[in-house]
Amino acid sequence: MVGLFAGDHGVWAQGVSPDPQEITAQMALNMAAGGAGVTVLARQMGAEVWVTNVGVAVDLPATPGLRDRCIRHSTDDISRGPAMSLDEAVESLEIGISTADEAVAAGADILVTGEMGIANTTPASALISVFTGQPAAAVTGHGAGSDDARHQHKIAVIDRALTVNRPDAEHPVEALAKVGGFEHGAMAGLILGAAAHRVPVVLDGVIACSSALLATAIVPAAADFLVPGHAGAEPGITAALGSLGLPALLDLGLRLGEGSGAVLALPIVQAAAHILNEMATFEDAEVTDIKVTGETDLPASPLAVGDDAVGDDAVEGGARA
Repeated sequence: MVGLFAGDHGVWAQGVSPDPQEITAQMALNMAAGGAGVTVLARQMGAEVWVTNVGVAVDLPATPGLRDRCIRHSTDDISRGPAMSLDEAVESLEIGISTADEAVAAGADILVTGEMGIANTTPASALISVFTGQPAAAVTGHGAGSDDARHQHKIAVIDRALTVNRPDAEHPVEALAKVGGFEHGAMAGLILGAAAHRVPVVLDGVIACSSALLATAIVPAAADFLVPGHAGAEPGITAALGSLGLPALLDLGLRLGEGSGAVLALPIVQAAAHILNEMATFEDAEVTDIKVTGETDLPASPLAVGDDAVGDDAVEGGARA
């Protein structure tokens, strides 16, 4: 199951994204209808996509396939103050946890993180900076198509958010409330819920990786159930996975988000599980387990012994040919 959470961000008003905020609502509905990249890939892989509205800026119509758990319409602008209240941060985590509980109860044996939210790479980079200790400039990428000027502006906005809010990695739920987003909290909750059931979670891109840092700051043992799907194009992914000590399965330079990269990695995860569970050991298959010790009874290569093996003429003839 792909747990896909959609939300908007007050910091969008600072011009950190070239895209209009209306896209969040439009894409959430498109995802629910099955027309997004992640839903196409999920159908191919035989996975379900659960689209949950946790904080889109406008009311969304009741739509088949769209789950309404809206906390409120958008977070506040993190460059001016906290994104949300502490109670709202806890609520976002609880939405993710309950989604994982429901999915596992329905038979899901692996979960995938997904998201939708214009400007959500800005709070993601802020969270990654908090939990890795790296400066915003080192973990902030261009997002969905920002040019160099907007990229530098985005870094400045994140620096201002960190200065205004002073989030502390030792208090992760407060850090979420100060500089995160509703979908970041929900994905962190999904990870925590899955870990409680001992179910693995395949991570997608930079937003999911920021949520993984948040989740493991709350419960460090949750890291044992994380599988990073891909490296992506955002430097925040590299920073987050480096901090978690987890290598990415794929490196395709992806920027799509949504959970698409994680779904692409699913067959590799499934293959690994089948190998572990079904492949016979040498002992099971009664195959002689040869240990290489540096000594061998095999004959040396004929070419290595010169005249005694093939003769100079044969070697020269072979070389000319």
